[in-house]
Amino acid sequence: MSHPNADLIRRFYQAFQQLDAESMAACYSDDVRFSDPVFEDLRGGDAADMWRMLAARAQDFSLTFDAVEANEQRGSARWVATYLFSQTGNTVVNRIEARFVFRDGKIVEHHDHFDLWRWARQALGMKGLVLGWAPPVQRAIRQQAAKGLAAFQAGR
Repeated sequence: MSHPNADLIRRFYQAFQQLDAESMAACYSDDVRFSDPVFEDLRGGDAADMWRMLAARAQDFSLTFDAVEANEQRGSARWVATYLFSQTGNTVVNRIEARFVFRDGKIVEHHDHFDLWRWARQALGMKGLVLGWAPPVQRAIRQQAAKGLAAFQAGR
């Protein structure tokens, strides 16, 4: 029998497979903290809005997940998202390690880890291959993502 927090992780990724951002957001506490190499520190509604934005913009999207583990306080999973990066038309296969912290049956911290240079090589093509490792390029990726989230939130 699996732990209820493992079921929570599965529910989160099953909703993601369906691009159901509202069900994903329902797995989060109101004060959730999310981080990954692009969105380094999102809190509360900003984290939920990031998933809403990504789900709304997803093209040729698929997701698989496995290795779900959880106890009362912490959990983890591996997931792979495959999608079309609309700015270049390139297909991205992003392999992610996720860690979670739980409180009262909700996710209060969600940290995704992936190789940003590997992502840049796929998403940006030659530019990402040659320059995706460089801090200024990675900073530009983060800034562009933050602008995209702000524009999405302003249009809601």
